[in-house]
Amino acid sequence: MAMLVWVVTGLALWHFTIFVPDRFAGGIVGAFVGAIAGAMLFGLAVNGFSVPGQNDTDLAQAFLAMPGAVLGVAAVYALGVQRGNQPVDL
Repeated sequence: MAMLVWVVTGLALWHFTIFVPDRFAGGIVGAFVGAIAGAMLFGLAVNGFSVPGQNDTDLAQAFLAMPGAVLGVAAVYALGVQRGNQPVDL
């Protein structure tokens, strides 16, 4: 159950990437993957690489995934900047 909370938290924070210039590696899809993967990996790392069950899942699990999602998006953004991705002008 905690994995679902981590994924949904990463998805929620991914929505805020529209306020950042699109220099992500892989575009907005790359930012999506970075947010979801970051939230899941960070949640797993903090919980000792085990997924808490339904009875052990609480609001703290959502707050726990937030730094991971932000770090995942930041990593994908840094990779895009390193590759020289430029924001698209509409």
